[in-house]
Amino acid sequence: MSRDRIGLLVVPALAVLAVVYALPLVLLLAKSLRGPEGLSLAAYAAFFADPFQIEVLARTLRVAALVTALALFIAWPTAVAMRRAQGGWLTLFLVALVLPMSLGVVVKAFAWSILFRSNGIVNQTMMGLGIVDAPVRMLFTESALVVGAANVFLPFMVLPIYSVLRQQNPSLPDAAASLGAGPLYRFFHVDLPLTLPGLVAGAAFVFSMAISMYVIPSLILGETQQTLPMLVARSFLYLRNETLGSTLSAVLLMIAIAVVLGSSWLASRLGGRA
Repeated sequence: MSRDRIGLLVVPALAVLAVVYALPLVLLLAKSLRGPEGLSLAAYAAFFADPFQIEVLARTLRVAALVTALALFIAWPTAVAMRRAQGGWLTLFLVALVLPMSLGVVVKAFAWSILFRSNGIVNQTMMGLGIVDAPVRMLFTESALVVGAANVFLPFMVLPIYSVLRQQNPSLPDAAASLGAGPLYRFFHVDLPLTLPGLVAGAAFVFSMAISMYVIPSLILGETQQTLPMLVARSFLYLRNETLGSTLSAVLLMIAIAVVLGSSWLASRLGGRA
């Protein structure tokens, strides 16, 4: 079969994606550009001129960046430990990593909201150890949101790094050590460069999901501090302002596209150097 005929096999899938995914996005973008006198960028100008919405956008980007950084901080040593694990230990790692993904996001976010309560296990443990004398306010804070979201999205950071490590020769760090390379030199010149493609892929996954999460902030952060997806839901469900909701959705979409394009470019550069 020729390549042209093989390429025709993807036409049905592309047609389905165009109908159920691309077409709604185009309609959403068109609604954000609709003004009283036709096409207009007034909705975007109003968005970027509103200090409250700029603050929400900054909070959304900050939380997503912190979630990505925390997930990366935990995921890299976890992936290295999985790479070195054998037999039952590797199975245990995989089960512990994948099994929580079978639970719904609502269940995991609600569980974290229970842990962070004033009478939750975290405060009770700290008071029992004498670290604090009174309950510390953790729920409805950005710190709680970052910790909870990083826990939910952690598998999406670990698995890309682990898949890259699995393809590497495990004797390379030992070979570098035999040539006199110290631990720090091996980390920055051997271990880290080998895992960079996985780091980029995992960071892109986690950042994209963290910037668009709605359920986790709603349960952990509440209405005290809004994020951009929460404003989107509020615009459509409560304010019935489709133009504002479409504009906010388009801003989120542009950020997501920028993350995907940037990570793809960086991954191709790293792949070319490998």
